[in-house]
Amino acid sequence: MRTLRHSSKSLASLLPRSIHISKHFSSSPASTLPPPDDPNTADEPPAPSPVGATDTDGSAHPPKGLVDAFSITSSKRVIDFLLRKQLQPKEALEFFNRSQVQAAGGSGFPDVDPFCIMLHILVRAGKLLNTRELMERSIRRGLIPRSSVVVDRLVETAKRCDSDPSTFDHVLGCYARTGRIDVALEAFQRMVENGIVPDVESRNLLLTSMLRSGSFGKAREVFEVMRAKGMPFDCSTLDIMMHVCINGGDPKAAEVYFRELVDGGRLKPDALVYSTLIESLCRQPDAKGACELLSQMKSVGMVPSAFVYNLVIGACVKQGNLAEASKLRDEMLGSGLPMNLVVATSLLKGYCVEGDLDSALDLLSSVLEQGIEPNNVTYCVLIEGCYRNGNAEKAYELYCQMKERGMVPNVFTVNSVIKCLLKANKWKEAFDLFDEAVGSGVPNVFTYNILMKWLGRVGRMKEVCRLWAKMEEMGVEPNVFTYNQLLFGHCVRGDLESAANLYTQMSQRGKTPNVVTYTTLIQGYMNKNDFDQAYDVLNTMQNMGISCNDYTYNTVINGLCKAGHMTEAKDMLNNFMEQGFIPNSMTYNSMVDGFVKKGMMNLAVSAYHEMLSYGISPSVITYTSFIVGYCKSNCTDLALKFLNEIRRKGLQLDIPMYSVLISSLCKEGKMEAAVDLFNDIYKVGLKPNCIIFNNLITGYKFVNSMEAAFELHRRMVTEGIPCDKAIYTNLIDGSLKVGITAFALELYSEMIEQCHIPDEITFTAMVYGLCNNGDIEGAHKILDEMDKIDERPSVNIYNKLISEYFRKGNLEEAFRLHDEMLDRGLVPNDTTYDILVSQKLQRNISTALTQNI
Repeated sequence: MRTLRHSSKSLASLLPRSIHISKHFSSSPASTLPPPDDPNTADEPPAPSPVGATDTDGSAHPPKGLVDAFSITSSKRVIDFLLRKQLQPKEALEFFNRSQVQAAGGSGFPDVDPFCIMLHILVRAGKLLNTRELMERSIRRGLIPRSSVVVDRLVETAKRCDSDPSTFDHVLGCYARTGRIDVALEAFQRMVENGIVPDVESRNLLLTSMLRSGSFGKAREVFEVMRAKGMPFDCSTLDIMMHVCINGGDPKAAEVYFRELVDGGRLKPDALVYSTLIESLCRQPDAKGACELLSQMKSVGMVPSAFVYNLVIGACVKQGNLAEASKLRDEMLGSGLPMNLVVATSLLKGYCVEGDLDSALDLLSSVLEQGIEPNNVTYCVLIEGCYRNGNAEKAYELYCQMKERGMVPNVFTVNSVIKCLLKANKWKEAFDLFDEAVGSGVPNVFTYNILMKWLGRVGRMKEVCRLWAKMEEMGVEPNVFTYNQLLFGHCVRGDLESAANLYTQMSQRGKTPNVVTYTTLIQGYMNKNDFDQAYDVLNTMQNMGISCNDYTYNTVINGLCKAGHMTEAKDMLNNFMEQGFIPNSMTYNSMVDGFVKKGMMNLAVSAYHEMLSYGISPSVITYTSFIVGYCKSNCTDLALKFLNEIRRKGLQLDIPMYSVLISSLCKEGKMEAAVDLFNDIYKVGLKPNCIIFNNLITGYKFVNSMEAAFELHRRMVTEGIPCDKAIYTNLIDGSLKVGITAFALELYSEMIEQCHIPDEITFTAMVYGLCNNGDIEGAHKILDEMDKIDERPSVNIYNKLISEYFRKGNLEEAFRLHDEMLDRGLVPNDTTYDILVSQKLQRNISTALTQNI
């Protein structure tokens, strides 16, 4: 347990160097009370002010030269009157107020003694409200001197009248309530110097004033002075000081105060002190410590309030201890406290963070049944939980429920629902909700950013531009992130001219481009192989004083590697390293991949070893590049060695790697090894995609094992993996090759029903397959199918049909198809002429044989 170091500072060190003193005050600690006037005339009020000069506002002002004499006489008469009326405080106060207004033209008495005597009279008579009013009015109007003078004169005037020691307590309290910390501290210092110890209540007011003004450090220093002087404290003092620590950003010091004063036996904490310390622990957050203190609080017979339970439950949820939070909720209900919205919302958030959306929704139903009305925060927590759990339907349902209950969803809720819908690819619903929110003026720049980011990611740049225009129309000011999103979209689309114009507009509108802006432009130019422009942007960025980050450096390296400029990429890497760039896994992955794509496997291996020499561990991406390279080089055995290396290092395999290996094995006809890898996918917890299934189906088709291909198709249906166009095409082609025409036509119908539009490859496979199976009429009908979707038949399709009609002896249809091909603008190829020549030659031979016979 750390201890607080007791301050050695004096109170004087906490006061300001100078405090203004009104020029018409002249009392000092050494002054004494003037002798009383003639007792026979003391009860009479002082004469009215002599008429003299008049101020600009019309108020009377004594002639210069008469002020001092008159004021001194006036002050003496008031003091004498007050001393004689000590037992009539009301009469004394009325007389004092009238005299104060008249004295020196309304600016008060020349000394503070009448004021001090009046305070003594009021406090002794128990007129505390009058005391406070007089004190605060005089401070506010500047009718009394600095506080140290007031304290000194209170000490002296107490010798001349019947006084109460608590006068000093009320004076300090009044100074503290005005919020003038330095003035209050000066009064406190002078009281201590005079041997006066203000009571704990007034000292608490002083500490409270510093707490409210944010003078946390000063409050702690004053408190240490009080402790050093041996002044007593109460629970309120401790509570104030713990709040000073909490609000001052040092919640652990609050616990130190608690332990020093409570464990030392100086104080017996009350419920408020426990609550404050629990609040301090919850803010850290220290849920375990808060729970222990809560137990201690209950062990001494105190009943925690709903507020305390709210704090501790919230802290438990924040630290992921949902079980303890639920236990405290049950304990709270068991003690007779009702469930409240704060506790419910905390628990809802805990369930959502843990991914237990069902429990969160059940709790919401329970809350509604108990008549507790959820608020915007409650629904926002739940909708965010739906987003994390990918439940777009429930998020939208909760959003609608909010509106049905008369709530107006705020922008945070709207943004969460839109994100949720976009994540589930329900873009139509997301934009409908956006349009509805626009009508209410809810969306902010972040709403637009969310939508623009999604549209840019899916390549819908026209809609991004329309959304940008909508944003400007609604008066929503784009931020740098917004500009970067639109810039990214232009670059992805390859529209670098629009990107450059947007960059210029960004600067003109006072938006400072950041490292993301410049890196996006660099990447755009790199993708277009415009390296000179990319380097210009890089230089501009550095001249603007914006430092490159790792992503900027890697963008340049990756762009050069993708373009195959490996020598330049290597030189640029060395240049960047001289600037302080430390290559990482992404850097060497680009280098390795670049060498692999150029077929420079030896240099790829050298980059790999250099990577290891810098202590950079290869990732799955690194090994995938090597596997791709060796598979393309028909070195599948070497690729499999890298696969074993990945397994040995315990790296997580991914689908792209399996896809490359299975495809290579299938092309080599090694179906057994391919199937072993396919089964391994399930063992490592992954799920194969349609590309992997297509690779295997293609492999089985090449080895004429269509039954195995059909079994894979059935497995896809069972596992809910949708077939794509390529898979349907391969299955149709394979079925026709083994003579299963009916099944091929069924697959074609299924393909159309699943909204997969056949392409030239599909139609070519069907024409060839049907012709080879003797169904030339069925093959001819394929031309009609192609016309329905506006797909022009290829020369190869016409060649096959012409050849088959010639073979069948239907020369008329063969030549008609030839003419049709020419009418469609297709140019016959060598195969076409070979067919025509061979058929003409065959016909001439047949004619000659007939004539000879």
